[in-house]
Amino acid sequence: MTGLRTGARLAGPLAALAALSGAAFAQDGPLACGEDLAESLRLAEGTRVTAVSHVEAGEEAPVAHCLVSAVTQEREGMDGESYAIRFEVRLPDEWNGDFVHQFNGGNDGAVVPAFGPLMGADTSDTALSRGYAVVSSDAGHAGDAQAETAGLASGNRFGLDAQARRNYGYGAVAVLDPIARAVVEGFYGSEIGHAYGVGGSNGGRHAMIAAARMPEAFDGLLIGYPGFNLPKAAVQHAWDIQAFKSITGDVRTAFSTDDLSLVAEEMLGVCDGFDGLEDGIIGDSPACQEAFDVTALACEDGQNAGCLAPEQTEVLARIHAGPTNSAGEQLYSPWVFDTGIGSGDWRFWKLESPIPPWDNMPLIATMGAGSLSYIFTTPPTEVGGSPAELEQFLLDFDFDEDAPKIFATDEAYSESAMEVMTPPGADDPELAEFRDAGAKMIIVHGNSDPVFSVVDTIDWYEALDANNGGNAEEFARLYTVPGMPHGAGANSTSDFDLFTALVDWVENGEQPGAIIAGTLPGSEAEAALGSITRPLCPYPQIARYESGDEASADSFTCE
Repeated sequence: MTGLRTGARLAGPLAALAALSGAAFAQDGPLACGEDLAESLRLAEGTRVTAVSHVEAGEEAPVAHCLVSAVTQEREGMDGESYAIRFEVRLPDEWNGDFVHQFNGGNDGAVVPAFGPLMGADTSDTALSRGYAVVSSDAGHAGDAQAETAGLASGNRFGLDAQARRNYGYGAVAVLDPIARAVVEGFYGSEIGHAYGVGGSNGGRHAMIAAARMPEAFDGLLIGYPGFNLPKAAVQHAWDIQAFKSITGDVRTAFSTDDLSLVAEEMLGVCDGFDGLEDGIIGDSPACQEAFDVTALACEDGQNAGCLAPEQTEVLARIHAGPTNSAGEQLYSPWVFDTGIGSGDWRFWKLESPIPPWDNMPLIATMGAGSLSYIFTTPPTEVGGSPAELEQFLLDFDFDEDAPKIFATDEAYSESAMEVMTPPGADDPELAEFRDAGAKMIIVHGNSDPVFSVVDTIDWYEALDANNGGNAEEFARLYTVPGMPHGAGANSTSDFDLFTALVDWVENGEQPGAIIAGTLPGSEAEAALGSITRPLCPYPQIARYESGDEASADSFTCE
């Protein structure tokens, strides 16, 4: 699963996009990291190196490396705007022989530094710091191209171009991956040993797309809190905003910080001991969903403390049930109740941000609204870029008339948003080609994720398992993290290293079991929970306390 497989990956049609000269690998050691590198690499026509520099290790970079910035697929879009896939490849001086494709999050639109974040709370631990060559791209559009005229919708307006939608959905990774590998192999004069893909959120979606559309491209995929049903999750934005608005007329004041802290505290009162230990963590989430009733927090007559207004509890029940149309058909997944509802991350996504240019509106009412209007519905709806205009789009969204537009096509958009954005077969996954290629994937998702429901990921994994005769664990593992919101943080044990487990699985055949996770020193989680470790158990197992040191993962078993 090393050199021969890598060569096989580049032998197909994609190889034409990034062909090196016939003298590839003839040099003795890496090429010089200088102005002549672009000519030495001899990349295929249509790819242009724009800058080369050597970066020393320091505050700006974990290790010394060569930074190659480049562009490919430059074109004019159907909307008259200029498009291209911009990317960078970072090539460490001390290369370990392997490669990581960094899949970025959000709306893409920027070349995030190609350090290769590895999903855990320790952000200093990256693929580049471990010696991997790493590529990162903007997925085919510049998010700030129309910032002066389009306001907060500037990062979404690429949805007016069908090819830009397609590149964002799946095309950019397919085009870029062989080009990036050619840069790596041409620079070092050696074949890549193992290839990995890593990403969270929209980046996790990119990874799941790669597993379905490019099943032989990667030896291993590390997938964090994936938005693989992103258009459906965007429909939830409208559902949430309409529900929150109904309480006070202002989304930002629908729930105070104390309101949501109360919900988390009451939830702990009901559920904390289900895993055998009262420690501020809901370890047995399935049991909690059966036992916790948010409507029981409604104030009774004369009660004005330690409770919520009845309409607040009704809204929380409604948004956790997920959006439906007037016929009662489910439009996206339900959600679990978990302690992260009291976190700043949950509030930032759902209710209120600390960002004055957003008018302190939450992420779903600004960037999320623009995505639903421009990218995830067909035809796209041109919406003004002010916070008020974006919120109004969500308030006017009709779940009977507008929600089906995520499946719609027209003459200009031959693929629907769901076809572009979701992995083929996501509603009935098998991943037979990925499995048969010997590739592996590890997925991690927080139970308190406010933007992509962990239930959706669990349902996907259960379907994958059923379609593989109950043996999905042979190539795919899912870990759910109590208390973790959209990425590492909040009151959760999210200081974990799943990448090492993935590498050991790919390269040494060591199937991952329980992964030790802790509270990052100096973090919000350590302040709330103490310096503790817990096992992350592969789904469907959960961690149960047996006996011994309550702060140690050794005192728990996966059952």
